[in-house]
Amino acid sequence: MRASFAERARLSWFAARCAVRGLVGGIVAHPLMRWRFSPATTDRLLMAPKDLRTADPTRASEIYSGRFAFAGKVVICDGRSPFEMDPPSEEWAESLFGFGWLRHLRAAESGITRANARALVDEWIALQAVGDPIAWRTDVVARRIISWLTQAPLVLHEVDTKFYRRFLRNLTRQVRYLRGTLGGARDGLPRLQGIIALTYASLCMKGQMRNAKSATRRLVHELERQILPDGGHISRNPGVLIELLLDLLPLRQAYASNNIPPPPALLNAIDRMMPMLRFFRHGDGNFALFNGMGPTSADLLAAVLYYDDARGTPVANAPHSGYQRLQAATTVMLADTGVPPPIGVSQEAHAGCLSFELSSKQHRIVVNCGMPATNRASWRHVARGTPAHSTVTVNEAGSCRFLAARWLRRLLGTPIVAGPSEVPVAREERTDGVVLRASHDGYADMFGILHQRTWRLSPDGRSLDGEDVFAPSSGEKLPGGGRDEFAVRFHLHPAVKASRLTDGHGAMLLLPNREAWTLEAYEDPVSLEESVFLAGSEGPRRAVQLVIHGRARKVPRVRWTFTQVDPAAPSARHDAAREPELPL
Repeated sequence: MRASFAERARLSWFAARCAVRGLVGGIVAHPLMRWRFSPATTDRLLMAPKDLRTADPTRASEIYSGRFAFAGKVVICDGRSPFEMDPPSEEWAESLFGFGWLRHLRAAESGITRANARALVDEWIALQAVGDPIAWRTDVVARRIISWLTQAPLVLHEVDTKFYRRFLRNLTRQVRYLRGTLGGARDGLPRLQGIIALTYASLCMKGQMRNAKSATRRLVHELERQILPDGGHISRNPGVLIELLLDLLPLRQAYASNNIPPPPALLNAIDRMMPMLRFFRHGDGNFALFNGMGPTSADLLAAVLYYDDARGTPVANAPHSGYQRLQAATTVMLADTGVPPPIGVSQEAHAGCLSFELSSKQHRIVVNCGMPATNRASWRHVARGTPAHSTVTVNEAGSCRFLAARWLRRLLGTPIVAGPSEVPVAREERTDGVVLRASHDGYADMFGILHQRTWRLSPDGRSLDGEDVFAPSSGEKLPGGGRDEFAVRFHLHPAVKASRLTDGHGAMLLLPNREAWTLEAYEDPVSLEESVFLAGSEGPRRAVQLVIHGRARKVPRVRWTFTQVDPAAPSARHDAAREPELPL
């Protein structure tokens, strides 16, 4: 179907802004412009912020031997500088040029690792002019500045004056370069990280304090724009919260160490984001896999949660971020009930509207496929599609449309250009449980169908009743033409073992702790199909999905129930008369 006029206008305006930013950024980023107008260089550092990211001292020996393992790729230098090697992947290059690995050398706490750190930084200073263009991407420069500032005690320990000045001169140039190119940074997390890096520099480097007020103003503006009132991020990616808090918490302390009151917007953003960390967590500590979320780094999350002063029950309703949480006893259900993020920050967003995840105690049952930790480019197209989520697909199409033109992708990436525009949500506390109702119009323009979904979690957490309804977007009947095939998908965590019930209308699910659940669809057959779990810490894994297929005109309503059962019972199937009543 042709894109609407509004959609084309929005995409054209976005493309024009990106083109202008890219042009200006390209001019400023040119090597001849990189070190222009060198003012007086900072002569010393005032402080080194704390690095909250965890370190592994055993990796220091690998780096010392010239073995650089990042993002699932290994490069052995054989006496050459790592900055002269051809990066095996973009993710590997980002990790190398971001210098986050310096924390592993610092954790080893030896003279050899300190000397190794100084030597590698010195190699970078000498070779950077012929480095990979990724090294001068705004977000990578920001990460490098933060890494150099936080690991300055390692790099500058008992160094001579010549190296000290060379280090500070190069750091000053990188700060100035970032300040000049920040306007061309991609919106969302990259831009905010760049502003955070400049704020760090203004507080930690003598001679940069004159920029503290302007950096703080930019920081306040961006935090107010990107951090939503409920604490979520504008991109709707739960993992962004962890990344930001790892930088914002030490930044708050950096203000205090300089006897400067942290801006209220910074304090308010941290206070709003902290509860959202608990909102997205399942019982096993992992985040729900929505909108670009991959494996949860347990150590990083623990480092951030250490600073959480309000350790109560998570909030249940995040309307600005577009998520809902139902919890009863040890059962948790999380649902995506939001529209796609703005086009400028939708590069990693997924077409998973009305998808949900279900967990019991420390085990996840229903999940989305998620994003892998490495080789994301290879899986991105699959992971972002609606079929990779525990929701409904119509005619195998996605509820969102991604930018298709290849020539535009080079400039814009792959943002969402069309999707649900309205997702009304209603939440009701009842004696028989919490009822959540939502619908979206992502299939209205394509097939004239509205998808409505209802969940009800029982007070004891032992059953989750659901209902999917396919309603006409206009008129009283669903449109004809045969384009009404649907698939209700429930992707299962790889640790869950599934087997079909004898009547074909459900499945028995066995969790690792021997807890048993059933899915029952009552009137509709349930099939077991292959799936893939992308967000495993060890990489993609084979999994299973339970799927209910049908035709919307023949079956406009599908009811299903997940129920915890006694695995020793003679029959896993409970009485079908218990079919839920879920009025919309």
